[in-house]
Amino acid sequence: MSTAARSASLPAPTTAATRPAADRLRIAIGVLALIGLGIAGYLTYVHYTGIKVACLSSGGCETVQGSTYAKLGGLPVPVLGLIGYAAILTSLAVRGELGRVGGFALALCGFLFSAYLTYRELFTIKAICQWCVGSAVDMTLLLILTSLRALRAPPSAP
Repeated sequence: MSTAARSASLPAPTTAATRPAADRLRIAIGVLALIGLGIAGYLTYVHYTGIKVACLSSGGCETVQGSTYAKLGGLPVPVLGLIGYAAILTSLAVRGELGRVGGFALALCGFLFSAYLTYRELFTIKAICQWCVGSAVDMTLLLILTSLRALRAPPSAP
């Protein structure tokens, strides 16, 4: 039997088999967190410079950005987004279960807050901000991926 045939018949170690999947999850989470940072960064910039937000809908973004729901405790919601996305990105650098569960917990909080804000957009403000929708979709995807990372990763994986 050739060496290649013997190698093919041996089972692969579980850590080697799960490593590429864990790495792909971390990369995807990192990319999504960077996208979220971009959205939140743009909206933070717009808020503090006072420029008009780029919006495809007819004034929906301005209506949402000017609403009472655009701030929480005096802090603009996009700043909270910056903090949340940066924290999720940072959780990728934390090894072990703490990083995986921490990233999931942050994404869950971000998802729930995004769901609340989306509810307010639809039923209270009655306007839709495309940037807010993009951030909500991004956070939803982050919740899915961080939950997969938390549940599927072996205890020794980063």
